[in-house]
Amino acid sequence: MTSRLVPALAFLVAVSQALPAATPVSSKSKVPAAHSRLSDAEIDRALRAKFAKSKISVDKFTTHVQGGVVTIEGKTDVIQHKGVATRMAKNAGAIAVVNNVSISEAARAKAAGNLSKVRHRAQIKPVARAG
Repeated sequence: MTSRLVPALAFLVAVSQALPAATPVSSKSKVPAAHSRLSDAEIDRALRAKFAKSKISVDKFTTHVQGGVVTIEGKTDVIQHKGVATRMAKNAGAIAVVNNVSISEAARAKAAGNLSKVRHRAQIKPVARAG
């Protein structure tokens, strides 16, 4: 999976560098305009503050910011924490996120079990018939 992310990340970085500095961004967009992009140190501080306030701080993820791109590494026992970490990095100002968080086998097994329960419920749901 990581091998697919690297070319995509390189593309995103190349595109962001090719854009003119005065490219306007919609006011509804969460991506800051190129001229107001946060520094790596500012992104790092904002992300550390977000992790400190969150419930996922127990996972003790490590982060690295370079060129506005955040790399997250670590391990979690809750499958949703991986996605939450990515969203937090983007909300902290990252232009892209490389999420290398690994999910424990116990969390994978639990998610697979929950998925099979949902599929089973969907298969036995009664069909409403038009009269």
